[in-house]
Amino acid sequence: MPLVLAFALTWILGFEEADEAGETVFSPITGQTVPLSQVNDPTFATEILGKGLAILPEEGKVYAPFDGEVASIFETKHAIGMRADNGLELLIHVGLETVRLNGEYFISHVENGQRVKKGDLMLEFDIQAIQAAGYETVTPVIVSNTAVYSEILPLENQKVKALTPIIKAI
Repeated sequence: MPLVLAFALTWILGFEEADEAGETVFSPITGQTVPLSQVNDPTFATEILGKGLAILPEEGKVYAPFDGEVASIFETKHAIGMRADNGLELLIHVGLETVRLNGEYFISHVENGQRVKKGDLMLEFDIQAIQAAGYETVTPVIVSNTAVYSEILPLENQKVKALTPIIKAI
């Protein structure tokens, strides 16, 4: 019953007000959120890397979803690992199998170890070119240290603008 109550309060009151002890992840991308279970990749769909959601991007820009540090940006620029000032760890993985593009169609504005503020532009990518090359652009956004939290509450099946609250980690 406490899980149901926490879930209901989150949706009724919003991410910010439901549980001040939790951590909020803001959307790094403008687009449509979808459950990880609908991502066409078993690593993400079965939550092997952690819990969260995915975003079908409407624009090719990735913004810092919180104040923190770029823990790792892949050489191929398709994925960014982040660590928030509050300890939350996040993976933003642009597209499926896009590692094979070797950085083509991606422009990074950050580097490993760089401090970022919520809203800083971190990455740009060409949605149409990636799709024309035969890759999906669905972007998993995953809390990679899920075990630290009792609940991960994603805002699924919603159209969101960048920097809208999308995940609450309690």
